[in-house]
Amino acid sequence: MSRITAIETAIPSGIMPNLLLVRIHTEDGFIGCGETYYTPHAISALIHDWMAERLLGADALAIEAHWRFIYERCTPFGHPGAEMRALSAIDLALWDILGQACNQPVYGLLGGPVRDAIPVYNTSGGPSYGALAGATEAPRHPGWPGYGDIGSKGPLQDNWASHFAAGDLAEELLAEGITAMKLWPFDRAAHRNGGLHISWADVEEGMKPLREIRDRVGMKMDIAIEGHAFFQLPAAERIAEALREIKPLWLEDVLRVDNAATLADFRRRSGLPIAASEMLLGRKEYLSVLQAQACDYCMVDPTWNGGISETRRVIDMAQTFNVPATIHDCTGPLTLFSGLHLAASSANVVFQETVRAHIRSFYDKLVDTLPVIVNGKAQLPTGAGMGTKLKDELFREGVNGWRKSVAK
Repeated sequence: MSRITAIETAIPSGIMPNLLLVRIHTEDGFIGCGETYYTPHAISALIHDWMAERLLGADALAIEAHWRFIYERCTPFGHPGAEMRALSAIDLALWDILGQACNQPVYGLLGGPVRDAIPVYNTSGGPSYGALAGATEAPRHPGWPGYGDIGSKGPLQDNWASHFAAGDLAEELLAEGITAMKLWPFDRAAHRNGGLHISWADVEEGMKPLREIRDRVGMKMDIAIEGHAFFQLPAAERIAEALREIKPLWLEDVLRVDNAATLADFRRRSGLPIAASEMLLGRKEYLSVLQAQACDYCMVDPTWNGGISETRRVIDMAQTFNVPATIHDCTGPLTLFSGLHLAASSANVVFQETVRAHIRSFYDKLVDTLPVIVNGKAQLPTGAGMGTKLKDELFREGVNGWRKSVAK
């Protein structure tokens, strides 16, 4: 038994204001780290005002018992939402503790490695993508800080480059060994006109950078299309019709995922691979999409979906449908590290998402060890537990909305 003695949360407002960082302390000196994203104040309140009552004084190694207890009691009034994200952050921290207690990396406790390195793709966000900075050509939307932000010209401004210098960006990524990239060329049309209809002129605007990539590097680069769930079915179909030309890797959230039957119909009509989606939370939602044959790739985010515990179950469930999983991260370093452990231990994970601009601009302000990516592949994390730790200076009284609950 490794009794939980304290739980801390912090919101790194000067770095990535929508992240919530979590540390769980045990009586034998272990500190487990977790994180999640969006509505951090609400999640912090859930952890301290409710979930801490279950956890403080309890055995940190009883991961499944805690997961089931919290999940079953939040589903009547909160799932999915802040409750699931709070559970995700806690679950990461508990797996981190278990790995430290066993002196094993988390992937070692999930069955061991199935590969030596994990293929990654680059999502075309800039250093501030996902922070409170609003879009250049759209109103600021604090509730959804990314909102198709195209950034501005400059180093690592991959969102700007993906719109206005897409060929250069593709060549730059290929030089690093990255052979797949994701971008959102149709978001500006949705910002201007909504997603009920998209004109052919707007479609042509969105196709311009995609054609530039194909003209510059041919089929050496896989192109994934992000739609941010902006479009209704007729507009999505028009976009898909145009996209057949460039043979995309997948279409992700061009259509919302709240109706599996409609998504399945879109998949059949489009004739293109569909990725769905980090917007689904928990096995029940993924099962409905898989049963409807609505996706070709099962995309899952471990810090939204219920942590390492539930994400592993979703990955395994997708495998029974012969659908590969791909792991989402457009948020913070522990989301990425948890994804790497899951990918390291499951043969059904085809890609790990990365945002190179995030890794190279602010991840080192949050954690003491960065992921290692060589020639388009992430190396397996080393060390016990998650393989990285949140920095102590983030957790101090009077800064970052720090809260601490202590066992009595």
